[in-house]
Amino acid sequence: MAATKRTQHELQHKSKIALQKATDPVEKLRLACLTRGAGGIKGLARTFKIMDDDESRSLDRKEFAKGIHDYGITEIEKETIDELFSIFDKDGSGSIDFDEFLVKLRPAMSQNRKNLIYQAFKKLDKTGDGVVTIEDLKGVYSASKHPKYLSGEWTEDQVLRQFLDSFDSQDKDGKITKEEFINYYVGVSASVDNDAYFDLMMRNAWRI
Repeated sequence: MAATKRTQHELQHKSKIALQKATDPVEKLRLACLTRGAGGIKGLARTFKIMDDDESRSLDRKEFAKGIHDYGITEIEKETIDELFSIFDKDGSGSIDFDEFLVKLRPAMSQNRKNLIYQAFKKLDKTGDGVVTIEDLKGVYSASKHPKYLSGEWTEDQVLRQFLDSFDSQDKDGKITKEEFINYYVGVSASVDNDAYFDLMMRNAWRI
């Protein structure tokens, strides 16, 4: 259901090569995130979210630069960070909208791929509240074949929690929001060039 080690490696390798040639600031940041794998963009989003103490969903220039630094992106120079902020701060207000920034940072995806991701999340989110928890996963994701469940080492809840953590790599709060799920799967999508394969992968994984 998550990206395989092979697709992760291919995505990281492809992104590192592309990053060396990239000249567009937004593309540079996007590729720098994807060199960290399918969860790269989601990870940056979580870093910014942790910094957003007042929950304003906006970032000033200093917060923007600090977030990129705290996430460990060293491939982007200070001049490029300043240029990026100016690109996203279209109205010159001195702050950028967090959600708009993430939407623009995501790699381009076809509507069909987006629909598959939305369908998968809807199936997981049984309560329809926009957040997936361990309770939501029960009956949707089977723990019965997990090696540690079979050996008696883990309970069902521990297996389900580990599954959630694979999507929620930063603060591991045992919850996945719709945005986190999308941000993860746009990374997976970037690692799969073939639309038919992405379609098959999603339908097989989530039974949609």
